[in-house]
Amino acid sequence: MEIEPTALPEVLLLSPRVIEDGRGFFYESWNARVFTKAVGEDVAFVQDNHSGSRRGVLRGLHYQLPDQPQGKLVRVVAGAVFDVAVDIRRTSPNFGRWAGVELSTDNRAQLWIPPGFAHGFVAISDSAEVVYKVTAYYSAAHDRSIRWNDLDIGIEWPLDIEPVLSDKDARAPFLQDAELFA
Repeated sequence: MEIEPTALPEVLLLSPRVIEDGRGFFYESWNARVFTKAVGEDVAFVQDNHSGSRRGVLRGLHYQLPDQPQGKLVRVVAGAVFDVAVDIRRTSPNFGRWAGVELSTDNRAQLWIPPGFAHGFVAISDSAEVVYKVTAYYSAAHDRSIRWNDLDIGIEWPLDIEPVLSDKDARAPFLQDAELFA
């Protein structure tokens, strides 16, 4: 597996070594030893989530507050998305900066988004299915979001249509007004 940092050094892009032959393909999508070495700590995943979206659906930017923070290991099992992480740690030198990558069934890459980062994605194929492991259980009391189009963050979403948003995401606060990490 090839592991490389994104524009945010803690957010990692994991690209598997794929073995293909006349029967199809095989790759190791998860290996605790390799992952632990890459992130420099033991990470325990407690829940897997799976979402399906049609083209133009934008989900995010989501995170959970510090009492219940979630790290996420994200991959696409059908279609393609543009996946984004935003550093929301006020004391970080990268506070408010973002990194974005395309995740797809073709590239089979995964994105590690540690606690302290908001996460979002937009479906860029006709349909897309995203599967992600999380390090903490979902907690409605700690669930928060930031506005997807906050100019202070300036994410360059690859959109050629108006995004389809949930009511929660459409009403999300801007970064300057959000509850964040210290």
